[in-house]
Amino acid sequence: MDRIEFTKEMKKDYTILVPDMLTIHFKMICTIFRNEGYNLEILYNGGKDVVDSGLKYVHNDTCYPALLVIGQFLDALNSGKYDVNKTALIIMQTGGGCRASNYIHLLRKALLKAGYSQVPVISLNLTSLEKNSGFKITLPIIKKSLSAISYGDLLMQIKNQVKPYEVQSGMTDQLVTKWQNKLCNDFKDNKSLSLSQMKSNFKEIINSFSKIAVNKVQKIKVGIVGEIYVKYSSLGNNNLEDFLLSQNCEYMIPGLLEFILFKIDNRLDDIKLYGGNKLKFSAINALFEYIRKIEVICIKTIENSNFVPPSYYLHKKSLVNGLIGYGNRMGEGWLLPADMLELCEQGYNNIICAQPFGCLPTHIVGKAMIRPIKERFPTANIITIDYDPGASRVNQENRIKLMLAIATEQIPSNQPIKTKEEKSPNGLLPIASVL
Repeated sequence: MDRIEFTKEMKKDYTILVPDMLTIHFKMICTIFRNEGYNLEILYNGGKDVVDSGLKYVHNDTCYPALLVIGQFLDALNSGKYDVNKTALIIMQTGGGCRASNYIHLLRKALLKAGYSQVPVISLNLTSLEKNSGFKITLPIIKKSLSAISYGDLLMQIKNQVKPYEVQSGMTDQLVTKWQNKLCNDFKDNKSLSLSQMKSNFKEIINSFSKIAVNKVQKIKVGIVGEIYVKYSSLGNNNLEDFLLSQNCEYMIPGLLEFILFKIDNRLDDIKLYGGNKLKFSAINALFEYIRKIEVICIKTIENSNFVPPSYYLHKKSLVNGLIGYGNRMGEGWLLPADMLELCEQGYNNIICAQPFGCLPTHIVGKAMIRPIKERFPTANIITIDYDPGASRVNQENRIKLMLAIATEQIPSNQPIKTKEEKSPNGLLPIASVL
């Protein structure tokens, strides 16, 4: 079928729907695109209707994230909320061998069957897979989006270390929203984008979260890894983060910036191994080094606080040396076992590997790597959870509870963690005082 191009005329009055994955990050990224004249709107619809819409137009053997994303789009179009003649959809393509790069064709086929053949689908990619005259990814958009992703990673990681211990429920989420709104307003005025401004904001963000009162009792520390959509999306993982909070856990999720570094690094390796344009290599390498500068600023800022920082990308890459080849790059590739090794180093040795049932690459670099990881870290407590329209949520949660029961046996007591200073009479303390 001929694809409908998103034209310059459409840019003026079309609403572009975006499937949610990383709520903190996407809100800021969408603001950047709105500032460039694109009317992006994030979809938060979920539940049985989304799954049923996906199953109606996508084969149930298709990758689960594809089914959910397509179902979310169709459910939104069926809702009557949008003028289907003034609505476009946007979906990301990595250009790799993963089936994710083919979601766009499945989506167009589903739109045709559902009677929405007039709805254009925009491919968000940096590899010239598809082009649209009305949608351009410019260097300023790339730079601003990288800043938003960096802020999103920091907010997500600090939030996850504070929220399980907050004394007053909701304070952490309120502070996240406050920073999101501030940064979105800054982006409109082209502020908070330079490396020096980011460094200053990183410090302010960390200081603001350090002031939230917490009750730092011992909790089970859980790491979440896996296929990129399922590990991040609450729709894809049946609200896994909320479930872990209800089970008295603190959880850690690797950020998005490392995945971007991973993809760029793969491009550099391709040119080194197989040859290519030297100018292209220089441009890609410049982007890689720029992102690494952001990474260094962010991690060093966290290191100077009482929060647990993520590992540097190159250190994480070194962890899998001798365990899995760097040529294993399909899907999350070697980065997934590297994430698990990093989490074990940081003390989050209870790990959930969230993966779509039919995702062969994730099973190979996730489930198949558990044994060699345990040989390096004997205390590693790793479980793989498959997500699929036919999978039982009760069964998923019961398997996680079994993993948590094993983790509980390794905790000697549920005593408060020692602090640098004595507690106040009510036993509460700001997180900045916790070791």
